[in-house]
Amino acid sequence: MPLKNRLGGHTNSYHTYSLEEALEGIAGAGYRYVELSAVPGWTEHVPLGADEKTLGKIQRMLNKLGLIAVSLSGHSDLTTKEGLAQGLQALELCERLGIDIMNTAIGGHYSEDEDEAAFMDNIGQLAAAAAERDIMLGIEIHGEITNTGKNAVPVIERIGHDNVRINYDPANAEFYGGVKAEDDLPYALPLMVHAHMKDKEGEGRVWNFPAPGEGHIDFSKLLADMEKAGYNGPLTVEIEFQGEPWPPLEEVNRAMKSAYDHLTSLGVPKD
Repeated sequence: MPLKNRLGGHTNSYHTYSLEEALEGIAGAGYRYVELSAVPGWTEHVPLGADEKTLGKIQRMLNKLGLIAVSLSGHSDLTTKEGLAQGLQALELCERLGIDIMNTAIGGHYSEDEDEAAFMDNIGQLAAAAAERDIMLGIEIHGEITNTGKNAVPVIERIGHDNVRINYDPANAEFYGGVKAEDDLPYALPLMVHAHMKDKEGEGRVWNFPAPGEGHIDFSKLLADMEKAGYNGPLTVEIEFQGEPWPPLEEVNRAMKSAYDHLTSLGVPKD
């Protein structure tokens, strides 16, 4: 069956720019869907404590540009009580904005030496709160414990909540897990709810994440495997370049358009 995934742009690709600049760039590149970022200390385009006026302004920006939010990046350090509280705030944002997928990670936006026991103590509460709101949680391929699809599967199974699944990130599988996404993706596919379209250049822990199609990850192979498995969840483009300082806004916009053109040429629907 042909791919039916919704293709979006991730506002984290505009890490040092405003939400308005991010949404304008994403819509201008052709996307009709978006993943919003609400990550304290990294990219907080949507403030965790946003009041109704702020959320109303965000919704009007989306409406004006013809964008639909399909997911929220709500990463926090879920090994801590503070991180759990932030995760619960991010869930509230999802409910108020009508978003039914929240992506998160065990140790926050950049994590090492993660405490799995502490995470397991907290994730049940977050999962239960998400289930009450009919929201799916996507645990990202990221960090130490869920650094590959193969390693994430038993973690998801131990969590034991039907609304906790995997947000697959092919570049992170290589960066954190040291495996090729083309080999690792099949492990994750049965439990996937979301996927980042993120490319990579350089081996191992080289922070160089260009536009999909401009790195070495084979998105044609990944998409073929998704199609074969019947995965129809969102695909959101995340470009993190070579880290800070971020490129000029014109280059970010160019990269987002390049990614859109590449992925739609491989069969991802434009609408």
